[in-house]
Amino acid sequence: MSDAIDYLLQARPEAMQPYFSFLKQSGKKLDPKTRALISVISKVHGRTERGFRQYLTRALRVGCSADEVLDALLAAFPMIGLSGLIWATDILLDMDLPEFKPEALGSEPQWHTVGRIDEIDDGVSRLACDNRELFIYRNGDVIKVYDSRCPHQVTNIPQLALSDCTLTCPKHEWQFDISTGECIAKGNRPLTEFEHKIEDGRLLAYW
Repeated sequence: MSDAIDYLLQARPEAMQPYFSFLKQSGKKLDPKTRALISVISKVHGRTERGFRQYLTRALRVGCSADEVLDALLAAFPMIGLSGLIWATDILLDMDLPEFKPEALGSEPQWHTVGRIDEIDDGVSRLACDNRELFIYRNGDVIKVYDSRCPHQVTNIPQLALSDCTLTCPKHEWQFDISTGECIAKGNRPLTEFEHKIEDGRLLAYW
């Protein structure tokens, strides 16, 4: 939420609170994916980059696929026009999301080989796997596989952001306990954890 909205909520709560109540109530009969896609389109129509990034992240979090987001943008062409479509696509390219890479479009979730389990030491490793970067936490038989992207605005968190078991996103300083994935400061959402298994001496992750 912007500083301006925060200010108006404090200065004129009697005017602003009914508006936000209306927003919360509107679309309650829609499923989460449809509601999220409508919100994405509304941010493209209004050319609100921060909002577009925020609601695009939310759409992916509630289960929208990259293909569904692209279809929604194309279906909204009569409203957003070519310039709006290009504006949104430029932001998508800047966000560099693995889901939107051409080779990933249309693919179903599958198991990916992260590496040999005997080559993954205790502690935290950062590895690349099939166009995605991962943080691997290992403590003996306990293994966690996380997306390296912050759940806030999908910033790709670097290895240098790790101090002991605390991972800090450099963009907005959300902090995470890498041993659990839980957000411990600033934010309210955990790291994205991928299902994993060990098979034939290999660590596999599912996305």
